[in-house]
Amino acid sequence: MLSILQVILTRFLALWILIAAYLAYLFPEQLLFLKNWTSPSLAFILFCMGITLSRESLKQVVSRPRNALLGVLGKWTFTLGIALVLAFLFFDGHADIQAGIILASSVPSGTSANLYTFMAGGTLALSVMMSAVDTLIGPFLTPLIMKFSVGSVVPVAFLPVFLQMVYVVLLPIALGLWVQWKWEQKLGNVRRVIPILSSVALIIVDLAVVSSAQKSLQENLDILPLLFLCLFLQITIPMAVGYGYAARLGMPEPDRRAVVYEFGICNTALAALLAMDHISPIAAVPAVANMITNISVGALIAVSWEPLRKRLLTSREGSTYSTKS
Repeated sequence: MLSILQVILTRFLALWILIAAYLAYLFPEQLLFLKNWTSPSLAFILFCMGITLSRESLKQVVSRPRNALLGVLGKWTFTLGIALVLAFLFFDGHADIQAGIILASSVPSGTSANLYTFMAGGTLALSVMMSAVDTLIGPFLTPLIMKFSVGSVVPVAFLPVFLQMVYVVLLPIALGLWVQWKWEQKLGNVRRVIPILSSVALIIVDLAVVSSAQKSLQENLDILPLLFLCLFLQITIPMAVGYGYAARLGMPEPDRRAVVYEFGICNTALAALLAMDHISPIAAVPAVANMITNISVGALIAVSWEPLRKRLLTSREGSTYSTKS
């Protein structure tokens, strides 16, 4: 029964996320009680990942930070460059929408990037390391990028962003590692339900985000189709570029998957907050729409990656065997 539930939840996670987003849009008032559950849910996901995180992998990433630094460098150049091109290509003449699109790629990587790296079989330790570096440099880079790209001054307070990273990512993972070290032999059954619990927590995040932003989305329905297309490209193109970039640098397959999510998923919750406070309410719409899109696309790619890779390898082996015959 447990294995069937896990398959239903994880394999079709992208579908459940889209259904949850739709329900949250239709019934926002009934789900507003989840508004303050976003950070705790993300922290819980990271705690679960800490329980399964390989300590040996973490040691390797910390002792050899090359791939982490190269991943962060690529994210702040390629991802940002692609966002700039798409913003001016799709919404020329809509300054606030442009600013929101650019801002959504000018913030540190999102916590869900760590989750999807884990789900896709990537190097979780590398993903966490890149997120940590991102969070340290983001408060300095984000205001500069927005100033020189669209002329908007978007101040980012360093301490709140850093503390958010500590509370939501670093502490939960550290606690999970401690639990793993303390009760290693007793975690067999717990690890079996982690995919289910993580999926449920992510759906809660989805419900919370969309129900809170329903009014902004409803007020801008006319631009949403074009905006979602733009944001889909804003997420998927950097992901594809990230994989090629990591492969070109000779990173192993699990590291490439971590870089894919580093490039494709940014902290759009932070971007929406900054846009609302320092640009305009409409500038927050691209960030909220990006959040819905990256949660759905990220989950779909994460649960599909390994099955598709195995199918491709099997197909290649069959072709090779047929050729030899």
